[in-house]
Amino acid sequence: MYSLSPGYRVPAIQRGLSPTEVLLSKANAVAGAAVLASAMVHQPPAWAFGAVAGVAGLINVAPGRRSIARWATVGVRLWRERSTPTVAASAGSTRTWTLYPHHGTMQDPYTRASFHQAFARALTFTAGQARQAGIQVHVTHHATAGDYTAHTQTVSVHIPRGLVGYPDRVLGSIEAEFAALGVLAPVTPEPVPDVTDRAGGWAAFEDGSHAATARITSWPSETDGDLMPQLLLGKSDDRTTDRSLSVLYRPLPAAQSRRSARLQSAAAGAFTTDQVKKDSDEAVSGTTHGALVQGDGLVDVDAYLTVWGDSPEAVTDARWDVGLIADRHRIQLDWLTGQQQRAHVMTTPHGAATRKGAIL
Repeated sequence: MYSLSPGYRVPAIQRGLSPTEVLLSKANAVAGAAVLASAMVHQPPAWAFGAVAGVAGLINVAPGRRSIARWATVGVRLWRERSTPTVAASAGSTRTWTLYPHHGTMQDPYTRASFHQAFARALTFTAGQARQAGIQVHVTHHATAGDYTAHTQTVSVHIPRGLVGYPDRVLGSIEAEFAALGVLAPVTPEPVPDVTDRAGGWAAFEDGSHAATARITSWPSETDGDLMPQLLLGKSDDRTTDRSLSVLYRPLPAAQSRRSARLQSAAAGAFTTDQVKKDSDEAVSGTTHGALVQGDGLVDVDAYLTVWGDSPEAVTDARWDVGLIADRHRIQLDWLTGQQQRAHVMTTPHGAATRKGAIL
């Protein structure tokens, strides 16, 4: 099932509902309430109950990793798309920087914790620049493995058109906030390569490379400390593998964070019958309440992982290796069957402007 929670929980890697699905869910709930209310005056026809139940089933019943409606949408997209899709063409202002933390930041556990806290404060500051949610922060890490490993890390911020009156002014303020994290330098992202061939589980590009992208749907709260080296820098005995990792943050403003937490807590208490799960939700709700009191905000998170290869067979082998590492660290991957022609954009800086729900 798809979670309506805003992503503050750890793990905070969630698919979430697209705006269209949220609208359909609310409209279907209103229609169901109207049908039940009309039964007090006159018995409604049987097809009315069937229609409400059918729509609810299409949206919520999930055979596998997606609901029935999302599987149908993926099939239609696979049949319709014949060229590289423009999933990152949302109108608005976008700015990208390369970010390199200070030397030794990630090696020292105390410095790394301070870096994560500073980044969380930057996200909270970013959310406070607008009354409504919409500002997106996209972080990418690309590791090119060869005789030596080259790292490229970027931070992109996208402000949709019409969200704030002076987007350049807001982007300047956000840039100053992220500048405290390390060496920050403006950069213009390279164009996304055209897709020349595709299959359900991989895509081929004009430069001869092949890629397969997965959405990270579950991430444990604790690891052994070797997750990033294993995930991004893992090598086999006879080849090297390039990998890209990206995280898309959608921070919520303070008022919307409090409202979302309140509604989530009420829904958990009203519709949860399992007492153990209810106690677990209450514990999480208490932690969230304490964080909100301290001035933190809720963040909706999406994470993606791309593996690269010279051929479809190399991509398949790389997927197998990554699957073993994911099992080792209790990470769940959804390889986005039928969406590889657009999913690779999410691990490039261009993914900052992607609308939620573009990748199902």
